[in-house]
Amino acid sequence: MNLLNSQHFWQFSCTLYAKPEQQTTLLALQNQQGKNVNLCLLLLYLDSLNLSVNTQQLNELINVTSDFDTHTLRPLRAARSYLKANQNAISDYATIRAELLSAELKLEKQQQHMLIETVNELELVNLSEPNNIELYVKAT
Repeated sequence: MNLLNSQHFWQFSCTLYAKPEQQTTLLALQNQQGKNVNLCLLLLYLDSLNLSVNTQQLNELINVTSDFDTHTLRPLRAARSYLKANQNAISDYATIRAELLSAELKLEKQQQHMLIETVNELELVNLSEPNNIELYVKAT
């Protein structure tokens, strides 16, 4: 199998996420079911390449995202949310918000790179119609 490229994955993700219905669905999976958006995007990317992961491989990918989410992305999102709720009391809120969004985007890209590095170590199966996202959504 040819190794997957993190830049191609990033471009795929940006294109898909720019669609309002996709963004809404992905954020609902994150906010209501605790799913990782980057992992969802990776699974959709793999679907588009007709590549399938199994449950064990999915669990490896979940583990890759877990610590990074816990220690970087969730705290950053919590800070943004707190600042937004208290923006009237925060001088230069707009600049701070923009800088936090920029940092979050860089961290999201880093997490995607980590996912691609991991998936490139896996033995994926070619399927004509994989449904990796369904496997993830149904996982506990």
